[in-house]
Amino acid sequence: MFERFTGEARQTVVVAQDSARILGHPRIGTEHLLLGLLRGTDHAGGRALAEAGITRDGVLATIGRLEQAGPESDRDLAEKDAAALRSIGIDIDAVRAALEESFGPGALENGPGHGAGAGPGSTHQGPWWRRRNRNEPPAGAPRGHIPFTPRAKKALELSLREALALKHGYIGTEHVLLGLIREDGTAVRILREEGVEPGQLRDLVLAELQQAG
Repeated sequence: MFERFTGEARQTVVVAQDSARILGHPRIGTEHLLLGLLRGTDHAGGRALAEAGITRDGVLATIGRLEQAGPESDRDLAEKDAAALRSIGIDIDAVRAALEESFGPGALENGPGHGAGAGPGSTHQGPWWRRRNRNEPPAGAPRGHIPFTPRAKKALELSLREALALKHGYIGTEHVLLGLIREDGTAVRILREEGVEPGQLRDLVLAELQQAG
């Protein structure tokens, strides 16, 4: 399939991989493909996103908010787990108190280089959104080839279908964007967070293609 990609579409995938690496993410998701499309407006996908008011900084900020929301969801799950343990006679609060009495406050939460446990010599660099303007990947970032998530793979497959449906003999950034829209993953969630509905963006892409034709 990649042999059908235009140079711009191939560059989108390259930038998506670089974005995942810089953010310290182990896989290339639909959000990274979206960042790849936002590298400029010299291609159809980028122009459609710009017309919709989507910016790279805005997407990065939304990814940051989604990542910050993660610990809250984890706490909700932890509370459910604690309730389940209490139902079989295990009091997690008592376990926590015993651990903290032996090993100090926060012993259950803080591993090496994490949270309050990170000392002056720690290599922990904090959340990615505090590093997003850095050019080099964070410590521990994945190196070499980074695999795609299943949703990202599906989005790329759908880009081929979009190209075939439009009777185009190539896959450009416009088709990649159309594939992202059809694959209702993190990229679509980000677009909605930014106030753009998938159908609205699809219309902009098709209008861009009509103008180019």
